[in-house]
Amino acid sequence: MKAVLGQGRTLGGLPMGVIWGFVATLIFMAGDGLEHAWLSPYLIERGLTVQQSATLFAVYGAILAIASYFSGILTEMWGPRKVMIIGLVTWLLGQVLFIEYGLKLNNYAIMLPTYGIRGLGYPLFCYSFLVWVTYRSPDRILATAVGLFWAAWSGGLYVVGSFFPAYMLPKIGYNGLLWSAVAWVLVGGIIGCIVVKDDMRKEQKGNPKEKLKSLLSGFTICIEQPKVAIGGVVRIINSTGIGSLPIFFPLYLHSEYGFTTEQFLQMWGTMWFANIIFNLIIPYISDKWLGWRKTIQWLGSFGMGVMLLVMLYTPQVFGSSFLALNIVGILMGITLCGFVPLSALVASLAPENKGSAMAIVSFGAGMSYFIAPAIVGAFIGLIGVHGVMWIFAGMYFLGAYLMKFMKLPSEEKQDERDFYKRNMRVNTSRVKNET
Repeated sequence: MKAVLGQGRTLGGLPMGVIWGFVATLIFMAGDGLEHAWLSPYLIERGLTVQQSATLFAVYGAILAIASYFSGILTEMWGPRKVMIIGLVTWLLGQVLFIEYGLKLNNYAIMLPTYGIRGLGYPLFCYSFLVWVTYRSPDRILATAVGLFWAAWSGGLYVVGSFFPAYMLPKIGYNGLLWSAVAWVLVGGIIGCIVVKDDMRKEQKGNPKEKLKSLLSGFTICIEQPKVAIGGVVRIINSTGIGSLPIFFPLYLHSEYGFTTEQFLQMWGTMWFANIIFNLIIPYISDKWLGWRKTIQWLGSFGMGVMLLVMLYTPQVFGSSFLALNIVGILMGITLCGFVPLSALVASLAPENKGSAMAIVSFGAGMSYFIAPAIVGAFIGLIGVHGVMWIFAGMYFLGAYLMKFMKLPSEEKQDERDFYKRNMRVNTSRVKNET
């Protein structure tokens, strides 16, 4: 088995266990994402209101946020493999109960808790693996390693998770897609639990005081390192706008411009396919030239605010042009890559407590799944689609402003040196003028 998995070898500086973990992440997230882009319209067709659908996803997001936070802390306490196994089991349990007792009986009261249980699954599985990646990857390629993780994550959740149902929906139907997700998650989960080792921080095991300290460190680090807290807020913004679109935008495109669910799925998958390709390019540019903070600030935050508005107004200009919608989707997928260095930046702000720092980042990612549907549910009836889209665009612009305060110590020292040099030049010029 070790020979098959290439354990002990490296590829591009990364251990083969990490590489196989990326494969496991892609497969697992493909199963998790098979229904994300169509479940809300499907439930509304079955009798739920938009607000009820948004509430379902908000409950899912709230539980997902809690699991996202504890994924980093539990990984440092128990090791990544145990946490990944818990994530796999809870996902499978929630999915089966949701299909058999929630959807089959069309019982909203059962849908809420069972879909919520499923929300524990992928954060515990994937984000515990991400913490392991930050420990196992050399600092010189850390942003690239994190970029590969997010490429695998988004490739499964959004690319395979969009194209597979787009082409299989007419063949196996909605229920068949939900059951096929079980197979995807099971395969990815088994691979991940085999390749990931509990070799991260063995010295913490068995010490109750250290475990309690780890549990609280995710909260205390926000006080000790306020920039980590800012990073968590930016991570919330990162996924909130883009994550809200499947809840209401397919219905808007269909009712106003005649786009079908299959067309939205194809556009959604194309957008994330472009995101995967540039997830491998943007981190390299960020590492070598642009810098992590500026990449997040201008390409990620400001760029996504602009692109969200472009997505909103493109159908008004080009009507039901599927080509125009796809072009905008591709550009949005590229722009979203600007957030990739965020995990590396936050982890570098707390080099001795990467697990706690990553817990805040993971919590931010999870909170976006709660905040996005909560905003949609609260405002869609009051200000409509246009108003909601402007709210999310404004959040991205806020994220760009917050990135002003996310400077690494090395960047702050460089700013101090530049400030000192400017003052020296001014003072020298003043002395010359006086003489």
